[in-house]
Amino acid sequence: MTPSVLTLEQETNPWLAAEARFDEAATKLNLDDGLCKVLRSPTKEITVHIPVMLDDGRLEVFTGYRVQHSLARGPGKGGIRFSPDVTLDEVRALASWMTWKCAVVNIPFGGAKGGVICDPRVLSDGELERITRRYTAEIIEFLGPERDVPAPDLNTNDRVMAWIMDTYSMHVRHTQTAVVTGKPLDLGGSRGRPEATGRGCTIVTLKALKKLGIAPSDARVVIQGFGNVGGMAGKLMARAGFKITCIIESDVAVYNPKGLDINALLEHRKETGSIGDFPGAENRDRHEAMFLDCEVLLPAATENAVTSANADRVRCKILCEGANGPVTPAADEILMDKKVFVIPDILANAGGVTVSYFEWVQDRQGLFWSESEVNSKLEEIMVASFDSVVDYAEKHGVNNHTAAYMLALDRVAFAIKLRGIYA
Repeated sequence: MTPSVLTLEQETNPWLAAEARFDEAATKLNLDDGLCKVLRSPTKEITVHIPVMLDDGRLEVFTGYRVQHSLARGPGKGGIRFSPDVTLDEVRALASWMTWKCAVVNIPFGGAKGGVICDPRVLSDGELERITRRYTAEIIEFLGPERDVPAPDLNTNDRVMAWIMDTYSMHVRHTQTAVVTGKPLDLGGSRGRPEATGRGCTIVTLKALKKLGIAPSDARVVIQGFGNVGGMAGKLMARAGFKITCIIESDVAVYNPKGLDINALLEHRKETGSIGDFPGAENRDRHEAMFLDCEVLLPAATENAVTSANADRVRCKILCEGANGPVTPAADEILMDKKVFVIPDILANAGGVTVSYFEWVQDRQGLFWSESEVNSKLEEIMVASFDSVVDYAEKHGVNNHTAAYMLALDRVAFAIKLRGIYA
């Protein structure tokens, strides 16, 4: 099903969106049908039902998933999210995105993703720990430094990773730090990991500005999402001379055409619980703020921020996908007609998985790097990956989204051909 004939409901289904991008790239590469079937199909889809005793004495059962999309280039790599909105379709799509993301930045991982259907806002720390440990125990035979290496994702963090690492270590009877990434520093985490995704977005946006001949000081930036990715990208972009004119959160947006003080805004939200009513800025409708005139739009919140229903209203020169899947395949065609330079998610937000790779390497060798070393290695990989995607786009006459997928599919397909099919 091509992007142009998808209904809006189909267009915003993450699995169908991933398939649409896959199909277009595979067609451009002339991949044979059999190889397409292998690349399209997840290696494993694991569903577990997790009994957990709640604090009030009730026994509740939570559903969890782990999807390993491809292990052709190395162990599975991908986060675990806790959310009431987790679906198997979403986890499938995110696992495939991880395959392509790792291939785009050319690190030796395959793609995986996990999730548990729960609402962390109504659960105590003890309940969350029991869910995490039982979920880990249920999928433990599929985890390991050489099998599948989880990481934090939506509503999970370094503490949750510490619980997973400890649970795994108790089962294998020795401390195994390399089974997860995104851990606390004192348990084998890497310096630079919390900033990595936002730093990666900043690096590739600077590359795009240079390509378009725009100075950072002339770049007005609108950021949707002010969490780890959007907040850190905002801080780093401001430090690099960008003018951050608008920040959009789930309740309100704040706007100042002269630029927002990102550090002060972060402090304001910490004190008040919201970015709204920030001194020196005006509140804006969060839906309308997405379409402010700017040089850079950074959607760093959720999927489907830009669809065929609103892409014609986007007014930016560069769209950097900080979130996973913020632009639907059908919206690509509209943005291409508008000559918007899109930095695809599997490149733009790959800084996080790249530094996760660094953490895995450091854990396995027992030797840890300084933050400057981590940042330098990250910049080297992000710059090379940006150049590879842009070169691929220009060589094949396609948009950056299609180029990134073509590059990723080519690398994974090549690994499968080299390995052969075991039978």
